[in-house]
Amino acid sequence: MTGPLPSLPLFALGLLDDAAVFPPGLAPLPDAVAAHRRHEAAWYGALVGPLVIAGSALGELAEVLRADAGAGSTLRLALTFPGGPARVAEALEASAELPVSLEALEIAVPDGMEPGELLAALATALPKAVTPEAVRPEVFVEIPRDARRDPLLAALAGTRYRAKFRTGGVRAELYPDEAELAAAVLAAVEAGVPFKATAGLHHALRNTDPDTGFEQHGFLNLLLAADAAARGTKEDAADGARGITATQAAADGARGIAGTQAAADGARGITATQAAAERSGAVEAIVRGLLAERDGAVVAAGVREMGPERTAAARARFISFGTCSVTDPLTELAGFGLLTEPGGAA
Repeated sequence: MTGPLPSLPLFALGLLDDAAVFPPGLAPLPDAVAAHRRHEAAWYGALVGPLVIAGSALGELAEVLRADAGAGSTLRLALTFPGGPARVAEALEASAELPVSLEALEIAVPDGMEPGELLAALATALPKAVTPEAVRPEVFVEIPRDARRDPLLAALAGTRYRAKFRTGGVRAELYPDEAELAAAVLAAVEAGVPFKATAGLHHALRNTDPDTGFEQHGFLNLLLAADAAARGTKEDAADGARGITATQAAADGARGIAGTQAAADGARGITATQAAAERSGAVEAIVRGLLAERDGAVVAAGVREMGPERTAAARARFISFGTCSVTDPLTELAGFGLLTEPGGAA
């Protein structure tokens, strides 16, 4: 049976961005394009997002697509810019000449560039004349693993821009530990900035790579972390609103307005504020624990228990992750009983 089916589980839709050309896969671009088309046409096609390549590879892609002209379908594409936004405008112009659907831009923040500078550079690189609202790609800003993280996420809040977290690489120090990644996820969710992840998510579960010894995050762990962060942030916001209302009631009480009831409300406001602060710490501990979980049965059960509403909320936060292999995650999801090929074959 061929062709993507709408019956894939909600958590899996568009979860995998095809980064076959990046390490450790390093597929040649012609092979990556051909494989991407096969993935999209397969029964699991709805699992697969765009093909991710470097913005600097558009010239090579043009040659590949000329040789691939008989394939017919428009290639869904995401472009990365590890040097920052300086080359984005010219890449947009070049991609407009190709038979591609440009779905995402992934832009790193150069060393020393502050949030205000970045937003100004993005505004220059992404004029509406080039990318009108109806067709413009999603823009993911790679969040630095330094003191700029939280100010940058705060600057992205309320804008069209999304976050990108690097979760691994070719050296051990490129992998954030559970505490760092938990803090990043919570900061993004609290700021209302959706995020994707890239590098290092080679497996569904938290694991130790047997060849390198690297401690690697699991993409299902990250999905559960996004769910817990979203739920915890929602409860904290409700407590915060109650605390503000009750604090105002306490102030009214001090002015003699319905004094006894207002003072009682004020006391409850202090309790609610304290509860929110305590829950914030508890939520961070829960998110860290979910990122560290290595029991596949526990993680798979957590995914099943999310249900449609929580799953949609989690995926609205955790958009996708880049993987150099589409088939490895597919096989692991089938192994956990979370995905089944039509006809009953896993």
